Amino acid sequence: MDLLEYQAKALFSGMGIPVLPSQRIDYPKDLKKLKIPYPVVLKSQVHAGERSSLGGIKFVENTIDAVAAAQAIFNLPIKDEYPEVLLAEAKYNANQELYLAVVLDPIVRRPVLLGSAQGGIDTEAAMTRMQQVVVNQQFSPFYARRLMVKIGLEGKLIELVSHIVEKMYQLFIEKDLDLVEINPLGVSPTGEVMALDGKVSVNDRALGRHLELVNLVGKNITNNDEIQEKQVSQIDKNSLLITNNSNAAANEKIIPDYQLKFTELQGNIGILCNGEGLTMATVDLVMEANGNPANFLNIKLGDYLEIKDSLRIKMFAALDLVSQKENVKVVLVNFLGIVQTSDELITIVYEYLNNLKTMDKSNIIFILRLLGGEVSRARERLSGLPVEVIENLEDAVTKAVSLAK
Repeated sequence: MDLLEYQAKALFSGMGIPVLPSQRIDYPKDLKKLKIPYPVVLKSQVHAGERSSLGGIKFVENTIDAVAAAQAIFNLPIKDEYPEVLLAEAKYNANQELYLAVVLDPIVRRPVLLGSAQGGIDTEAAMTRMQQVVVNQQFSPFYARRLMVKIGLEGKLIELVSHIVEKMYQLFIEKDLDLVEINPLGVSPTGEVMALDGKVSVNDRALGRHLELVNLVGKNITNNDEIQEKQVSQIDKNSLLITNNSNAAANEKIIPDYQLKFTELQGNIGILCNGEGLTMATVDLVMEANGNPANFLNIKLGDYLEIKDSLRIKMFAALDLVSQKENVKVVLVNFLGIVQTSDELITIVYEYLNNLKTMDKSNIIFILRLLGGEVSRARERLSGLPVEVIENLEDAVTKAVSLAK
């Protein structure tokens, strides 16, 4: 269960994480009684990302403009979701933006601290500079400070941001969360820090222990990605894929129990990523390189109950899905931010491509984008198979587009 921004910031405030003065807006007329001095920013409260680029965030200077902007935002769907609530928030001047997160790694079954010196709406830039620290023992401020050093922070900023990471971790543990994210954490010209946006994902299995979270979200509790078995009308016996579902859009398919949403387009490049922002950034890069995506799929890895065999099943199903159409010539796999999965991922791709030898898919080329020292080992392991391993994302995209022509 993902919380809306204003709900996440309520939790932040309770933990002492600095947030801006804000006010919930249920109707445009509520802005006539706004208690925050102008200028303010109005934010659509939806679960989807990319609100800024899609018109869901607007800066306003007065009440007249605010009411008009609110009416427009309330009537603007962000990826098919209309906001029921807006957030009015004070404007903040930041000359630096950071990315911070605490996430539960499903493979090592430990919390992981993530950080990037580049935050904000440029997801790809944030990902390329992402640093991580696994909390493999009892948490201490050492872990947060280690992340700050890896990010490249200096001086007083190390102490300030470390303190926020400690609070994020405390919230993560106390509420049994799957994710606590601040993107961006704004740094003002005077060196102050502020959580300008936030995301919190609650572990559904833990809701019974946290009625305060149920009360916080109220009627906004949804689990739209999950599909119950009774909703499945047909399963292709030759794969793990659902081929028809009454609740899915005509161009979408969902793999049962794995919360994978798949979108089909008209091109010839299949795209498989982990994370909505990374997926959309990869799609954008392919299109900017004059490539034509055939589809894209965001594989949402599970919680701490997931085991490696489950990852293998998910990846086989996802790879099958993005490569199943005859028009697909290239599949681009771009994974980031998961600790110690490189060996498993390489093994999974190896097994999957070996299986293709017995199927009529041997003409498809796979591009596997990996970071760091895993590239050489991956190339050695995957030699002789229809896959190229590339470290730089832009190079991977360029290669995929070239091979698809």
